[in-house]
Amino acid sequence: MLKFNYDDRHKYDDIIHLSHHVSKTHSRMPIADRAAQFAPFAALTSHGEAVKETSRLTESRIELDESCKVVLDEKLRSLKKRCDEEPDVSVTYFVPDTKKRGGAYVTVSGNLKRIDVYRRVIVLADRTQIPIDEIIEIDSNVC
Repeated sequence: MLKFNYDDRHKYDDIIHLSHHVSKTHSRMPIADRAAQFAPFAALTSHGEAVKETSRLTESRIELDESCKVVLDEKLRSLKKRCDEEPDVSVTYFVPDTKKRGGAYVTVSGNLKRIDVYRRVIVLADRTQIPIDEIIEIDSNVC
């Protein structure tokens, strides 16, 4: 155990009031660089991100049978005829994952602007584009 010696408190009295030393040969280090000296070192930063990415779950794409495809096709035809009315639609479709196998099913709702049969997309009023080939369900008040 260390003992405090009362005589030690006057040990630096001769230099305590001197001005701070400024080097004539070296410029002062910027504060940001000084702070960086004491920043924690994380050697495995990308490892944590890789573990998180691996543990992220994705869904498999659902393959529709022919009867479901026929129903979707009928709904698309009905909606195409009524695009001028900009009907409310709710579309569930598959979004492939960009980093790994699988993806996620997303449901978006909005007003239908147009159906582009050449690019095979549904365009909503908010400019959301939905690939027709990825759609698994369409709900609307007009079909």
